Amino acid sequence: MNDHYWLTPPELYESLNNEFHFDFDPCPFPKTFDSLKIDWGKMNYVNPPFKKEDGGTMPFIHKAIAQAELGKSSFIVFNVRSGINQLLRAGGIPRAMGRIKWLECKTKKPYPCPNESLGFFLKGAN
Repeated sequence: MNDHYWLTPPELYESLNNEFHFDFDPCPFPKTFDSLKIDWGKMNYVNPPFKKEDGGTMPFIHKAIAQAELGKSSFIVFNVRSGINQLLRAGGIPRAMGRIKWLECKTKKPYPCPNESLGFFLKGAN
C-alpha cells in the first residue's frame, strides 16, 4: 500500500457539497470499511485511490455505475490527461468510442489490446 494519501481540498469539497449535498463518502481517510461491498448513500462523493496499488479508480467507477442503476447518484473525481479538460472547457462534446483496434501503419494489423478511446466534437465558430 502507498504511504501517501491525497485529500480533497476543503474549499473544493465545500463547493461541490453545496451543489450536490453529499450523504456518503465511499473513500474516506482513513479507510475504515470496504465500500465496494456495501450499498452507498443517495448522493455520494467519490475520490477514489489514484494508484492501482491502492485499489485504483476502476472498481469505484464500476460500483458507482451499479449504484446509479439502483437510483443512487455519485460525483466522481479522478485524474485525467490535461487535453481532456482543455477540450471540455472549450465546449467539446465527448463521445465514448470503445476499444478501437488501431491499425499498424505498414502491416494494417489491428492493435491486439487497445485501451478505451474517447472522441470529442469541437464545433468551429460561425
